[in-house]
Amino acid sequence: MSSTNHKSAAAADTTPVLPLQGLLVLDFSQFLAGPSAGLRLADLGADVIKIERPDGGDLSRQLYVSNLELDGDSTLFHTINRNKRSFAANLKDAADREEIWKLIAQADVLIQNFRPGIMDRLGFDCDSVRKANPRLVYASITGYGSEGPWRDKPGQDLLVQSLSGLTWLNGNADHGPTPVGVAVADIFTGAHLVQGILAALVRRGITGQGGRVDASLLESTLDFQFELISTYLNGDGTPPQRSEIGSASAYLSAPYGVYATADGYIAIAMNPVERLGELLGCDALLEYGDRTRWFSERDVIKNILWKHLRQQSTAYWLAILEPADIWCADVLSWPRLIEHEGFKALNMVQEVFTGSGAKLVTTRCPIRIDGHILTSRKGAPKIGEDTAAIRAQFHTQENQ
Repeated sequence: MSSTNHKSAAAADTTPVLPLQGLLVLDFSQFLAGPSAGLRLADLGADVIKIERPDGGDLSRQLYVSNLELDGDSTLFHTINRNKRSFAANLKDAADREEIWKLIAQADVLIQNFRPGIMDRLGFDCDSVRKANPRLVYASITGYGSEGPWRDKPGQDLLVQSLSGLTWLNGNADHGPTPVGVAVADIFTGAHLVQGILAALVRRGITGQGGRVDASLLESTLDFQFELISTYLNGDGTPPQRSEIGSASAYLSAPYGVYATADGYIAIAMNPVERLGELLGCDALLEYGDRTRWFSERDVIKNILWKHLRQQSTAYWLAILEPADIWCADVLSWPRLIEHEGFKALNMVQEVFTGSGAKLVTTRCPIRIDGHILTSRKGAPKIGEDTAAIRAQFHTQENQ
């Protein structure tokens, strides 16, 4: 892992000690949620070793979100597994299991996302692992928790979004259930697991004992909706009603939403409706000074705005609204975003390289440490690429 600071070369010379430097993480997980947690720990300095099957490895190596491929594996795998090492092991083979136990004895964190019961059958359950290494933090991800009627359902992002109620918050009223177009259940669960791991490591620093951390896709997706679910639970039982036009929240009043303009779209957040009417020259909005009407007549107001905003370009409206401190924004596509100076100023893009030299352009860790952005040129490994080096490294440590 390296650290850079876009402000000055001098600042880059004072590379910080990464917070997790010296920690060993064994990542048994596959697909997105678990590996995303391992990725973030690696970004923060941990040595993350993927434990993979020799015949095929992580199943996401062949999970394609497009037809793009890099170095024989999907770009999805490369994106979520950069900055890690790979150790090939058959968990049903006695010799390989012995190697894994040697790694466990020296590890700080173990991550796994098998269905409930599988790690138990393999002999790597939490009790057995922590008996061998009481300082270890054992972190598990499931789809729906370890109990209840859904425990054995496949923990897949779209299925979890659908069961959680999330799909009824997106799109306009006539769109039907609409999933979020990103694997939010996976990514949020990985982030929640990291939070739990770090908390357990802090406690270990005080008590000397590790612990167990559990997170599930369903619980994380419910937590993601905590504001709106709480609103529903404290209301009269009426389910959320999406706007008929420009919907952006099933609960917030007009003018909150996204509106078409003459050449694109504009997003407008929480703002006084009558003030918008004054600034936009829309007389029909001037009568809405009563805030309760922003809720009760939400779609009427939004329809007025929709028709009015289509008369001019996005830039025209922004030039009026932004100087007046109205909360609004252009709605950018990725091509426009990536060319914008606001995006470039963040230095969010980095290049990583596999052992064979294949290059992947991807985003960096969003966290800054001591003012430094964190990057690494190390790409995702081939299956078992680091097995020999890891054996040599940890066998040497074991014999010292």
